[in-house]
Amino acid sequence: MISRLHHFQITVPRGAENEAREFYCDFLGLKEIPKPESLAGRGGFWLELGEMQVHIGTEDSVDNSGRELSKAHAAYLVDDLGFWRARLETNGVKILEGVRIPGYERFEFRDPFGNRVEFLQAAS
Repeated sequence: MISRLHHFQITVPRGAENEAREFYCDFLGLKEIPKPESLAGRGGFWLELGEMQVHIGTEDSVDNSGRELSKAHAAYLVDDLGFWRARLETNGVKILEGVRIPGYERFEFRDPFGNRVEFLQAAS
């Protein structure tokens, strides 16, 4: 039996960890947690979000720029979708309107590395 999702991993180019920290920690406000010592030499870093983790891995040849049609993504449930839309747009992030789904309002965007990200909020 699968009980819950523990983490998901996205990738950024090797050497781009500081830029990824600026976006995910400083801009989005996610909390960095220590990686186990046995994995620390592999690059990247880990984030904690409630009971879940986001693992930012590194790869030599990451190129997500041609993945505009990819459905692969991370989805974050937020309390104030309007706040995040304005914050992202103010910082030059292009908002992509998602297909409507019952019970939620949502939008998508690409992180600085081309990874697709969804923010959604329960409809009021």
